[in-house]
Amino acid sequence: MLKVTRSFTLACAVVVTTLTLAMPRPARAASAADIDRDAARALADLTSRDPTAKMLSERAKGILVFPTMVKAGFMFGGQIGEGALRKKGKTVAFYNSVAASYGFQAGVQSFSYALFFMNDAALNQLDATRGFEIGVGPSIVLLDQGLARTLTSNTLTSDVYALVFGQKGLMAGAGIQGSKITRIEK
Repeated sequence: MLKVTRSFTLACAVVVTTLTLAMPRPARAASAADIDRDAARALADLTSRDPTAKMLSERAKGILVFPTMVKAGFMFGGQIGEGALRKKGKTVAFYNSVAASYGFQAGVQSFSYALFFMNDAALNQLDATRGFEIGVGPSIVLLDQGLARTLTSNTLTSDVYALVFGQKGLMAGAGIQGSKITRIEK
């Protein structure tokens, strides 16, 4: 029994040390100009490579772009990032996104994501409460590559579409996640 305990403790220590060393170091808070520039660049990159994203961007009432999200965890996890709400090609507000999760998971990853708000009611919901919670409010469809290929202008029926892109790092596992998006002043 002692061998198992020591092995388990050693394995946990190695994982925690690895995660600590791999975590990005906190930098200065991003300015409004930084977030605006990074969000515009991320959206332009996404729409140039993904025809579904281009179609969604042409029809969306607003697009909330999080150019850099950082996610890390070992059993308990979290993710955080800042983004910009864009309407008609211009940034009109800034938001942060935070999430917590629990389950079988380990690793560190960065990624980007964009939420395409397809109608005014969904867009209004973004600021109607003290934070837009994924899973509460308008229906959100997370588009993976398979589902994105079947989406056409005739099949756009949901309030919000989410595209995750630009994943870097290694994050493995499954878990239960809650995510909240809140407007911030920059």
